Amino acid sequence: MNYSRLFLLTAITVNSWQVLADDQLKGTVIGTAEAVDYSTNSKSTTVNTCENAFDGDFETFFASYDRSYTWAGLDLGSPHVITRVGWAPRNDSNGPARVVLGVFEGANSPDFMDALPLYLIDEKGTIGKMSYADVSCSRGFRYVRYVGPSDSRCNLAELAFYGHAGEGDDSHLYQITNLPTVSIHTLNGEIPYDKEHQIVSQLTIISDNGTKLLSEPGTTKERGNASRDFPKKPWRIKFDKKQNVLDAPAKAKKWTLINNYGDKTLMRNLLAFQLSKRLGMPYTPFGASVDVLMNGEYKGCYQLCDQVEINKGRIEITEMSKEDNDGEALTGGYLVEVDAYANQEISWFNSSGGNPVTIKSPDEEDITTQQRKYIESYFNQMERDLDHYLDKNTFLRHFLVGELSGNTDTYWSTFMYKERGDDTMYTGPVWDFDLAFDNDQRTYPVNKINDFIYRTKGSCAGKMRNLVDAFVLRNSDSQTMLLDIWDKARQQDLTEESLVAYIDQMEAELDKSQRLNFMRWPILNQRVHQNPKTWGSYQAEVENVRQFMKERLKWMDERLGYHYVPSGIQETILDMSLPYEVYTVEGVSCGQRLDALRPGIYIVRQGQTTRKIVKR
Repeated sequence: MNYSRLFLLTAITVNSWQVLADDQLKGTVIGTAEAVDYSTNSKSTTVNTCENAFDGDFETFFASYDRSYTWAGLDLGSPHVITRVGWAPRNDSNGPARVVLGVFEGANSPDFMDALPLYLIDEKGTIGKMSYADVSCSRGFRYVRYVGPSDSRCNLAELAFYGHAGEGDDSHLYQITNLPTVSIHTLNGEIPYDKEHQIVSQLTIISDNGTKLLSEPGTTKERGNASRDFPKKPWRIKFDKKQNVLDAPAKAKKWTLINNYGDKTLMRNLLAFQLSKRLGMPYTPFGASVDVLMNGEYKGCYQLCDQVEINKGRIEITEMSKEDNDGEALTGGYLVEVDAYANQEISWFNSSGGNPVTIKSPDEEDITTQQRKYIESYFNQMERDLDHYLDKNTFLRHFLVGELSGNTDTYWSTFMYKERGDDTMYTGPVWDFDLAFDNDQRTYPVNKINDFIYRTKGSCAGKMRNLVDAFVLRNSDSQTMLLDIWDKARQQDLTEESLVAYIDQMEAELDKSQRLNFMRWPILNQRVHQNPKTWGSYQAEVENVRQFMKERLKWMDERLGYHYVPSGIQETILDMSLPYEVYTVEGVSCGQRLDALRPGIYIVRQGQTTRKIVKR
């Protein structure tokens, strides 16, 4: 007899029996106190209250007075592991749809600050009938609740919780989809409302198929500029202590939740970050797609991302203190942003070259008068002598990411940084690509524009267009380096096949989350923000990006005067002792000598062998 197999079957049977054997749990009814009396449309504590959700009657219902962030639940008296939940919608024409995206949570604190998700409803209910779902969460909870979806008044007829007494453990927790789940609970349920006020929060991230939990105190506030005007809000979260988040390189307090509202692929920023890596930017922000809950209400698919700041694993330069006011200490490090919104900030200046600059670090609370004067003077000096002070390597790679992605906003917002004791200003990281990849009606279709997007229809802060012209197009050294960077990338990681494969991979990873996101935000057939068109489905939205990327590679090759030869011709060292013939990458003969030619990329025929030569 195969005893190991017999034991496995027995264990499965016992576990299944345990779920089926768990009784419906009883407890003290808790929930949002103020209900609505529909007959007078006024507040009530006696009509349509949360007690109706537990009375066993499909004809009665709970309806809160407030439209969002309202709930009904039970105080079980002691922790219980929840193994099953049940619900029935209110008996009216809108009832079945009102439970979609409702969320079940469990907590051990009566204010639900420590709550974890138990289940999210993704289908309509059935009037007069209970729907059930098994719960996959091993922790025990004293308090359990159902949080109604946004703008629903928590309308429902019945709720039920099943389980057994016990503290449980954290061996397996619930994730909404295959993506990590970020759950934020704020003190007294206060919703972040601006960029200044930080709301006390418990910040929870569940990942690795429910086997990894990060739950720490911190704060939440809104972030961004134009993106704050969208109904799906962007947030910045800040842990009280530095944390390792998912597989991000940095251990840090501050992180961003980018809403990607106008980007219906939900992937444009991550795709741009991938271009940044493949084009060799020294630092590319970490980013990962996540599902987000706020006080138990489902908010959609977001991008959890680095905060652009000075930090190990982010911009790795010296962070200044208030005492760094003279000598070499005064020279850095500084993080600035050429920023069209700079005049809305506290710490900013207009450069002598006509560019609005926000000083990001040291921030407005810590920067001293000496430091402010230094960085403003240095920036003005840099603009007067770009060749000496502005780093070509990072600026040109940043330029290529912006143009390859067709980003309207590359020079609307441009980060730069300076290290202590280093006269050079570096550019990066890349940031803000929700309008890139053909998602802006003002520039669509990008590949039909005859010149670089920054020179034509792109948005540039201050006089950045002039700066880029001078530094990139009218500088022979920059032109040579630009072509060299592009050539190396095209021969290695920047191929059509590899980029299409990456888009395909992201589309598959986002499939479950995007379905819920567009249930929460049904905008696939609406033009929002600067959308040039509606493509009608998530798959069609992604296909538009896929086709853009294929065409853009060819467009960039042509605009840069680059002849892409994916034939395995390798960069090599030329044997100067043998005769050879030199050609441009377009095939124009340059004679039989390299030494008289300017630095650049050439094709050399030597005997029966053709080689690509980079003359430095």
